[in-house]
Amino acid sequence: MELKYKRIILKLSGEALAGEKHFGLDYDVIRNICESIKKCVDVGAQVGIVVGGGNFIRGRMSGSLDRVRADHMGMLATAINALALSDMLESMGVETRVQTAISMQQVAEPYIRNRALRHLEKGRVVIFGCGTGNPMFSTDSAAALRGAEIDAEILMKATLVDGVYDKDPNKFDDAKRYDTLTFSQVLNDNLAVMDMAAAAMCNENKLPMLVFDLSRPDNILDAVLGKQVGTVITAES
Repeated sequence: MELKYKRIILKLSGEALAGEKHFGLDYDVIRNICESIKKCVDVGAQVGIVVGGGNFIRGRMSGSLDRVRADHMGMLATAINALALSDMLESMGVETRVQTAISMQQVAEPYIRNRALRHLEKGRVVIFGCGTGNPMFSTDSAAALRGAEIDAEILMKATLVDGVYDKDPNKFDDAKRYDTLTFSQVLNDNLAVMDMAAAAMCNENKLPMLVFDLSRPDNILDAVLGKQVGTVITAES
């Protein structure tokens, strides 16, 4: 089976793992997502995953907590999510490695680029936890950074909508969906796709991004195979 993308970085939000509970982990939802990831591995794709922690805590929405401390708590939440994904994939026969940007060697490997590349080449799914390891940086930025570091061909961002719109489609009936965009358009029009630092990093490293709807998990496989899914954002040549 011919793949359009041989190596991908998949960004999953923590909220996606919570399902309709909106907090914690919904293992039925996680199972559906992991089944689709397994299909990608089975057809020969190399998959790296960056996962958020918003199903437990979001640093920038943490109320009276110190922002740096809240971000550290959020990083720990991403490690929980990374281990949950790893466990589900392993139960399906998919070999995984969890690498974290904060040292916690009793439960995960430290992030080492060459080791991550070696795992991917061996067909293992590498799940990156703890964001960039620094406060004030989102897991979107971590996805852009890891994607550039591992030479991913595309960053796939799973969302709750089927692409990028010029305004919120849940509020405006006349919202227009884009099939393609450039990162310059995203930055200039302040489109709510990902944080500006992440968009700038993708643009600088010419790492295209696909924004797609995760409510149909097989969109991940369809995208890997080159089918039209969501909105593709590219750097200007």
